[in-house]
Amino acid sequence: MGDFVNSFHHHYFESGVWTDTYWLGHHVFKCPLDLFNYQEILFQVKPDVIVECGTNQGGSALFLANMCDLLGKGKVITVDIQEMERPEHGRISYLLGDTTSTEIVNKIKESILPSDVVLVILDSDHTEPHVLQEMRLYYGLVSVGSYLIVEDTIIGGNPIAPHLAPGPMGAVQQFLTENDQFIVDESRHKFHLTFNPNGYLLKVK
Repeated sequence: MGDFVNSFHHHYFESGVWTDTYWLGHHVFKCPLDLFNYQEILFQVKPDVIVECGTNQGGSALFLANMCDLLGKGKVITVDIQEMERPEHGRISYLLGDTTSTEIVNKIKESILPSDVVLVILDSDHTEPHVLQEMRLYYGLVSVGSYLIVEDTIIGGNPIAPHLAPGPMGAVQQFLTENDQFIVDESRHKFHLTFNPNGYLLKVK
């Protein structure tokens, strides 16, 4: 099974079809099976606030906002360093800046109430030092029973794009050695194809 799964990851990623995937007409650069995982997680957690680091063209933010519509609650705070035209939605707040800057982190914290259930998604700069810095900055916002999701742990040779190592997977591994509040939710590997292996981190305490 392992060889088959790795081969299919290579086939799917290298086909480039993930760059030609849309949500309601907007580019969303994710594996559709991960989006299905997202909707399951959102139904389970029912977050008041979703923090997304790395907006890109805004397709995933729109997907998350539309899921919040279906749940009847929640808002999306999404951050990117690049300004561009993105989809508008009443539940989405766009922030422009570096996800690791004090200014951005403080703005996000100011938008969260103590009683809010919070979920965090990291999908910006995929270099290991940057991802690890984000994890250290944002993990405290995540509610117990919710998730810190690290996107694209597949790259850096896990098993895709070894030339991009070290990547997000290394950050996850280091983070878990220094923080015992999170575990890898292996049930999120159930579809076999995922861009985020070991990246669905459940906060347990």
